[in-house]
Amino acid sequence: MPGDEHTAHAVGNSGVHVVSTPHLIGFLEMACHYNIVALLEPGEATVGTRVEVEHVGAALPGRALECRSRLEACDGRKLMFSVRATQDGREIMRGRHERAVVNLDRFLQKLEEATGARLRR
Repeated sequence: MPGDEHTAHAVGNSGVHVVSTPHLIGFLEMACHYNIVALLEPGEATVGTRVEVEHVGAALPGRALECRSRLEACDGRKLMFSVRATQDGREIMRGRHERAVVNLDRFLQKLEEATGARLRR
């Protein structure tokens, strides 16, 4: 359930006390991830690669938000989902989201090499 920390106000849009677009996108990304996580092989993870959404209604903090995803296509390691968020029966956001299946160790190693950051523990 989104809280006050998920509002546009909380991320700097003063006075706008509705769930922010970035937070809604994050909730939809997680719906996609949870949709297929049980199908991943050990050592695999998914990462978001593309988001195409329309924010068509306002969502209030403190009220249940339903985020749904449906796997529409799979092209190798690329997964394409349709996504939809609703609250109190009203559509809030809809669109598409793509994720890629990655080998987590290889993904983190490449990022460490590119940035000098230590990400694997």
